Amino acid sequence: MLIRIRRTITLQLAVVISLVVTLAGGLAYGVTVSGQDAAARRELAVVTRSTPVAHPPPSTWLFELRNGVIARSPGAPAGLPVHGAMVRVAEDGVGAVDSRAVFTTGGGGALVGRAEVGGTAYLVHTERRGDTVVQAAMDLRHQAADRRRLVRALAGAEVAGLLGALLIGQVLARRAIAPLGEALVLRRRFVADASHELRSPLARLHTRAQLVARRLRQGSDVTDEVDRLVAGTGQFAEVVDDLLVSAQFEARCRGWGPVDLGVLAEELAVAEGARADALGVTIEVDRRGPGAPVVRGAESALRRVLSALLDNALGHTGVGGHVWLTLTGGPVVALTVVDDGTGLDPRDAERLFVRFVAGPRGTGLGLALVREVVRAHGGTITAGGRPGVGAVFTVRLPGTDAETL
Repeated sequence: MLIRIRRTITLQLAVVISLVVTLAGGLAYGVTVSGQDAAARRELAVVTRSTPVAHPPPSTWLFELRNGVIARSPGAPAGLPVHGAMVRVAEDGVGAVDSRAVFTTGGGGALVGRAEVGGTAYLVHTERRGDTVVQAAMDLRHQAADRRRLVRALAGAEVAGLLGALLIGQVLARRAIAPLGEALVLRRRFVADASHELRSPLARLHTRAQLVARRLRQGSDVTDEVDRLVAGTGQFAEVVDDLLVSAQFEARCRGWGPVDLGVLAEELAVAEGARADALGVTIEVDRRGPGAPVVRGAESALRRVLSALLDNALGHTGVGGHVWLTLTGGPVVALTVVDDGTGLDPRDAERLFVRFVAGPRGTGLGLALVREVVRAHGGTITAGGRPGVGAVFTVRLPGTDAETL
């Protein structure tokens, strides 16, 4: 669609510029031709009235009719003068003009027109000079050559204008539809992010709901499970809200506060407990360090970081496997998620955080979102491991005072 719009804008602009260039060229050609003709007529009028027959200007020849005898300029072309015009002027307009010429009456009883002799066009001016009829003929081949050069120049300008119009049209079209392109990219990105971000909460809610349904059929007390299901729906709503207000954390800095990553890790371990049991995987949470793993940020976003890393670990750990969430407090809070699953090649570590790039652990969209969240909180994330041994993801974030909780 964007390509079609860009082409349409480009073609429309090219047509407009081409029409403008063509119109300007046509006007220039018309003015030039009119100017050439007017100048030639003025020059011939002056030559006819004052120039000796023996010394005409270049490309011009003079002829005099006196007492029935015609005097000619040296080198005059054969076929000239136009006798009919000279006779007509000599007889005060009586007589027939040569069929090769079309003449109009000029000032002072002169006849002016064009004649073609021997395949060459001439502008002919005939008038009376005292008792003598004088005719001046100008070769129009130079004017024709000038006009052909003008036409070629105008054609070149038209082609250059068209190419320039296409180039300018491309540039302007790209700039004009850039916001639309960005909007479409953002829409696709939002759909992809929403699909990925909603998958894990929905999977947890589905697993929890299945567990509740099974225990209800068994007649067991499901109060705890229902409470966890309610908490899960609340977290799901937080994800939806965050997606709707976009991932621009800078705009939400005023709402940030201290977040205990240890508490989030323990909550997520419980929330994923049913799924982990179904997979035959054990989740362990370990707190280390002298202080609490407290950071300043958006709790819902940081919960998604832990959720994505834990979901990634569970998805690549087989039956009987383990996932360890280790948190270390201090000026720099470290969160480490380790599994003993399929592992990864350290050379592919960086590719895991590139959107839609296929890797050993999926397309990388989830981990790309994790990196964006971590960077927005002023932290870093790294990945490591070995194939068949397991993987380790480490998040480091600036710590904050636990007393502010």
